[in-house]
Amino acid sequence: MITVKDLKKSFGNTHILKGIDASFEIGKTNLIIGQSGSGKTVFLKCLLGLFEYEEGYISYNGKVFSQLSTDEKRALRAEIGMVFQGSALFDSMTIAKNVMFPLQMYTKQSKSEMEDRVNVVLKRVNLGDAHYKYPSEASGGMQKRAAIARAIVNNPKYLFCDEPNSGLDPKTAIVIDKLIQEITDEYQITTVINTHDMNSVMEIGEKILFLKDGLKAWEGSNKTIFKTDNEAVTNFVYSSELFKKVRKMYIDENQ
Repeated sequence: MITVKDLKKSFGNTHILKGIDASFEIGKTNLIIGQSGSGKTVFLKCLLGLFEYEEGYISYNGKVFSQLSTDEKRALRAEIGMVFQGSALFDSMTIAKNVMFPLQMYTKQSKSEMEDRVNVVLKRVNLGDAHYKYPSEASGGMQKRAAIARAIVNNPKYLFCDEPNSGLDPKTAIVIDKLIQEITDEYQITTVINTHDMNSVMEIGEKILFLKDGLKAWEGSNKTIFKTDNEAVTNFVYSSELFKKVRKMYIDENQ
């Protein structure tokens, strides 16, 4: 569980986060959505400890990040997995070595132990035969699955994903969404996903946080988002004709 209370972050005189309260639940896919400039990227970076904030707090299973020592912060970071927008694989390393990298950084496992763990997670993301491929030899979907494998290799308690479907075709994006959801449930991870992909919202949005102008404007799930009368949410989610039709069908079926 991640708990956020009255979080505020500014750059100079520009106030980006204006007092956000939120909670992200264990074993659920928690999505952050909002228009460009809503503050969701800054919010994610605060959650990751990449940005310091002026007011409020963030706690990880009761541990307030700002109150931790340097060693305690390092230990917490070892419990965090991250899937970057562009996968961020090292071009000079094979997929297996990319996945092994966090183990080399944060553990004292033997080489054989690390290799065994890499084998397990690559098999879990359906990349059991991709050990010796380089990122340049892999498709976008394979690179994303390798990034997920790297993110979970340390058995993290927390998984953060920044636009995980960016650059993927719709079919592959659905595969990645389902994989993230399955892993979240299987390992009981607190997963936080920063996305603008409405298909992800509809498919795996077990908890959704909608930001607008640096504030939490709405929260709910993919089951309740159809019911909301929040104008900012409906304008954002139903900007396309497709989602307007989906919403109308949902309302008609549940009247």
